[in-house]
Amino acid sequence: MTEQQQLELQAAAFRRLVDHLQQRTDVQNIDLMNLSGFCRNCLSKWYKAAADERQLDLSLDDAREAVYGMPYAEWKSRYQKDASAAQQAAFEQGKPRD
Repeated sequence: MTEQQQLELQAAAFRRLVDHLQQRTDVQNIDLMNLSGFCRNCLSKWYKAAADERQLDLSLDDAREAVYGMPYAEWKSRYQKDASAAQQAAFEQGKPRD
């Protein structure tokens, strides 16, 4: 496999992951964090960091919109639920300790 082919496969997998997360609005970010250690916001920040490394002009809001499929504030108002006490406790336990 060439480097270009590998790059294309990685890009396709990323697009599929983003599409999946956009379709699964029932999955809350805190659940993603508790299970996998990353969420849509993390993915947005990684996307922005990749743009910054390449000196491309991309705001965090634009990166979030690329991942969420809509403005972040709209997604929050439509789909985000308050975290339960159990979700919050699991999140606190999963945080890395310095």
